[in-house]
Amino acid sequence: MQGFIINLNRVKEEDLIVTIISKSSLDTLYRFYGSRHGTINIGFKIDYEIEPSSKSTISRLKDVIHIGYKWINDPKKLQLWQQFISLFHQHLKEAEELSEFYFELLERASKQWDKQNPKRIAIELYMELLEYEGRLHHDDICFLCSNKIESDPSIIRAFLPTHFHCNKTMTINHKALKELYTNKSSLFLSDKEVDRLWHVLLEGL
Repeated sequence: MQGFIINLNRVKEEDLIVTIISKSSLDTLYRFYGSRHGTINIGFKIDYEIEPSSKSTISRLKDVIHIGYKWINDPKKLQLWQQFISLFHQHLKEAEELSEFYFELLERASKQWDKQNPKRIAIELYMELLEYEGRLHHDDICFLCSNKIESDPSIIRAFLPTHFHCNKTMTINHKALKELYTNKSSLFLSDKEVDRLWHVLLEGL
């Protein structure tokens, strides 16, 4: 089976607890250290097998093969990818069931990551996630004071709109934001606005 590593915890020196998003599940597995084992890291896509353990409630991760990306050797793109994919661990760690949506979203992201500014890709795909989960907020109503927003809004976590005077953070062009919310496109956002939305995204999904 295949999946994306979204979290690593080191235990007993070099052993690892690994959390992986696959097509149908969120797997938390134990990986024993071995000199013949290849290095794995957050964000890697891997092919792997699960071996149940009679001594532990955590199954063993085995037969790991790293499936590389074309851009894997670009440190900046890799850093952004690891920041983005790490958000899914906190968001999904309590999930008892998982649809294919999250795996497929990361699959598309990994294939697009070197096609344009990765921050734009992450922001556009995040809009799809919000819509899928029923959390995409289309109304021009301030989340903090519940009054109508008549000018360019400020954006807070989950990309909720607020008045500038309620939030005191950088505003985002209203028309550009509408394009993002409606068509999942960052085309009309400036690079500065993208950087602001990326900062908001890193607060959590």
